[in-house]
Amino acid sequence: MKKILLSLVIALGLTHSTQAQVGCDMMNLVVNVSDTALVKLYHPGHYLTWPQNENIIVWEITDSEGIIIADDTLIDNSDFLFYHNIPFTDTMNVTALLTNDSAGVACLIEDQLYWEVTELFPGVFTGRWEFVHGNVGADVTNTTGFDDIEPTTASVFPNPSSDVINISLAKGQLQAIEIYDLTGSLVFKTNLNSNNFKLKIDNYVSGTYLLRIIDEKNEVTNSIIIKD
Repeated sequence: MKKILLSLVIALGLTHSTQAQVGCDMMNLVVNVSDTALVKLYHPGHYLTWPQNENIIVWEITDSEGIIIADDTLIDNSDFLFYHNIPFTDTMNVTALLTNDSAGVACLIEDQLYWEVTELFPGVFTGRWEFVHGNVGADVTNTTGFDDIEPTTASVFPNPSSDVINISLAKGQLQAIEIYDLTGSLVFKTNLNSNNFKLKIDNYVSGTYLLRIIDEKNEVTNSIIIKD
């Protein structure tokens, strides 16, 4: 991955002397190392934004209830390694804000990690933490005050569940809830005007579903839920 990005930098002429920059929509996070209790994330924006020694990346990892698992502010560094004790059935919310004052760049990336299981051959499985959405960065350069930038983290618990899942937002009100199965079919939708919602899933088929949460500003938070 790093070799591909470096080749892209050379091909586009993105050298320190030209001060050329790549847009936020060309940046997405990558899982470089994944173990049961350890994850190392890679941010390509560090190699695509100049001068590199002025790149600051603020990382925050939270669980499904919005509780911070790991956070750090790294300078001139593309990698973030953290340890955790999150169950394989849960998800982790990832926020990475890259800023570079000289370049006039501020890119915010929000995504989620889930435990992906792959069958190597019949009866033999392997797993690793991977991103749910593969979201690209959003340009927040004109946002007033970086300290005011907050992820729209949703609280979704218990997850997995066999009957009811509680849904709320850390900031803002719920406007709508949508549930999709893995084929992309809409399973459930409701319009709301409340701070929280109890989603009944007792009649759902066991498995994984995509949850879309829309707030009063029509901003969307995506998550996954698992029906036992």
